[in-house]
Amino acid sequence: MKKFLTIAAVLALGTAAQAGCGKIETTEGTLKSFNAESKTLEVQGKDKVASIKLTPETKGADLVAGLVGKAVKVDATHGKATVVAAK
Repeated sequence: MKKFLTIAAVLALGTAAQAGCGKIETTEGTLKSFNAESKTLEVQGKDKVASIKLTPETKGADLVAGLVGKAVKVDATHGKATVVAAK
């Protein structure tokens, strides 16, 4: 019985650790700048400038350099972009 409870507890904790928060923040505004070396972009929203980092998994990352000065929509998780698109 102890082994069963131990295994159940380990599986429960392991599953919870893998879940993650899943919170996605959407930033809409003008792409102020893009630094290709650090792969960081700055988006001017309504009331603030958001600094967001691109990752290899970011969709639309190859188009970012051409979007500087244009209206964009960026979805990000923990400051890392998941999707970058022109509005």
